[in-house]
Amino acid sequence: MRARPYATTSPTRLAAALLEVAARSGLEAASVREVANEAGVSIGAVQHHFPTKDEMLAYSFRALSDRVLTRLANVDPDIDPARTLFAALSQLLPLDEQRGSEVHVMAAFAVRAVTSPSLSVIRSSTLFTVRTGIATVLIRLGAPDPETRATLLLAAVHGLALDAASSPDLYPREYLTHALHTQIQLALHGADAH
Repeated sequence: MRARPYATTSPTRLAAALLEVAARSGLEAASVREVANEAGVSIGAVQHHFPTKDEMLAYSFRALSDRVLTRLANVDPDIDPARTLFAALSQLLPLDEQRGSEVHVMAAFAVRAVTSPSLSVIRSSTLFTVRTGIATVLIRLGAPDPETRATLLLAAVHGLALDAASSPDLYPREYLTHALHTQIQLALHGADAH
């Protein structure tokens, strides 16, 4: 019996290759050819799983979003609210090599989502899930206007992540964690936090 063509290639493997290329060289460099080279497969193998580049990008963005959301879902919700929020939101900051790569690629996907309906749906769904999780912690705490505070907290974290990714010398890890702690206290307690 002959082996099926492309049997050793999976969409998951190709998505991982795309994310590696994007982290190293930018999302625009993640062509079908470059993804095939990174995965060690033929261009035909990539096209077998993803007939269009848009499909490959959407699958890869969903895989990256799911990876981040899984880490967020594994944060213990029963610990102190400030620690819960810090444990979750620190997953969105470039505090190590993996998260640094994720921030870089997520930012590129966010820009591309402006003109790509399929990527926009994935981004909106991811943002909604994260924001809802933050709001849930704030609701349990009895914080006033939890939805708005969750939105502002998430926006602050995304701004910090983007600034740190583009200007890492200005945002060492210690500063990022301090800024995140401060922003969480503001979200939990308002202007009376300090």
